[in-house]
Amino acid sequence: MLRFSSAQRCSSASGLLKVQAMEGQRSDHELMTAYGGGDAAAFGELYARHKAPLHRYFKRQCGVAEQADELFQETWTRVIKARERYEAKAKFTTWLYHIAHNLLMDYGRKKVRTPYLVAVNNDEEPISIRSHEPSQDQLADAASLRQRLLQAIEQLPEDQRSAFLLKEEGGLSLVEIGEVLGVGRETVKSRLRYATQKLRAALAEEQQAYL
Repeated sequence: MLRFSSAQRCSSASGLLKVQAMEGQRSDHELMTAYGGGDAAAFGELYARHKAPLHRYFKRQCGVAEQADELFQETWTRVIKARERYEAKAKFTTWLYHIAHNLLMDYGRKKVRTPYLVAVNNDEEPISIRSHEPSQDQLADAASLRQRLLQAIEQLPEDQRSAFLLKEEGGLSLVEIGEVLGVGRETVKSRLRYATQKLRAALAEEQQAYL
């Protein structure tokens, strides 16, 4: 089975990854097609492009750190196995997160989900405060808000959390999220609206504590 080192799994990107076709850069579809034709370097580009958001998606979804790593690796193993029969019936990220979502559903049927909080800034860029050098108090406040956000995401109902993370981590559109989850666009909009309201309320409570 293909294994990835912890260094490979670490995120070095700031914020959420937004994959765009830039001049001189191959699209996801082109890379996957090239990989299916024997271009091993194309897989390396795909993996580097999507590893950070996909791993964060698993960490914040499945509830167990070790299981998140296994599901992350299994997703890429399935991508590798499907390379020769891959067809661009949907956007690559939609296809990728459909695999990830199905693995999560299988995992959820086997085990009871347990709370797991992602450590603040252990594998992502430090929180920055614009316009001036942040004080230690400001950094502490920002870290506390970030931790509260992660806790609030953890506490969302499964359907709302899935839609929210597919949008924020996967960068999927409403239609693409609907394709992954098997629901309509309006249902996705509703789930995102409720998720956003709950997260804003949770952060407002955290900020109120400092007043």
